[in-house]
Amino acid sequence: MQVEVWSDFVCPFCYIGKRRLEKALETFPHKNQVEVIFRSFELDPNAPKEGKQSMAEILATKYRVSLEQAKGMCDNMAAQAKQEELDYYFDTMIPRNSFDAHRVVHYASKHGKMNEMSERLFYAFFTESKDIANPDTLVTLASEVGLDGFDVLRMLTSDEHKKDVRNDEVLGSKLGIKGVPFFIFNKKYAVSGAQPLQVFQEVLEKSWNENKDIEVVASEGEHCTADSCDVTKE
Repeated sequence: MQVEVWSDFVCPFCYIGKRRLEKALETFPHKNQVEVIFRSFELDPNAPKEGKQSMAEILATKYRVSLEQAKGMCDNMAAQAKQEELDYYFDTMIPRNSFDAHRVVHYASKHGKMNEMSERLFYAFFTESKDIANPDTLVTLASEVGLDGFDVLRMLTSDEHKKDVRNDEVLGSKLGIKGVPFFIFNKKYAVSGAQPLQVFQEVLEKSWNENKDIEVVASEGEHCTADSCDVTKE
């Protein structure tokens, strides 16, 4: 079974949604048969790779509220994250463009490290206040999950995986995805937003039950394979 997750590493609810999905999978009897794929989505494709604005300042401008109100919004999000045992430090967070971070995840996918790289990027941004637009930072983070740092740096200085990020974004647009996190289970059921744990548990169960292998109700009848037919049976 497959679960596709559209998310952005600078999205506070994406990390929360990711953790709730993981908690649902922990109690799911068939978790070892579930493949989770992370798809790219940029909340702000025009976000700068450098800058000095705090997250609260950005939110105040975006939502046209006072700085104190924006700080209150950050506190509320941090409290929600804490319920999932996640630590958000908005005061020291470094808002940045996430495009190259998504490229690194696509690179990691080729080496079987997509989930590890995604988790490392979320933690780096929200908890460690790292600059995830900085190539040196991305190389270090990739190395920490077992990827070749030199090859990651080579990739970042090329056009490699740029098209993969854009393809995910185009697919998301065609599917009508306008906000993240957004989860699609087996290309059939969608969950929008960081829904409660129970929602993920129910959708996992529903998707699995509708994706069961064909049940064999009669066997050992005459049949053909690529090698032979049961023409000798009497």
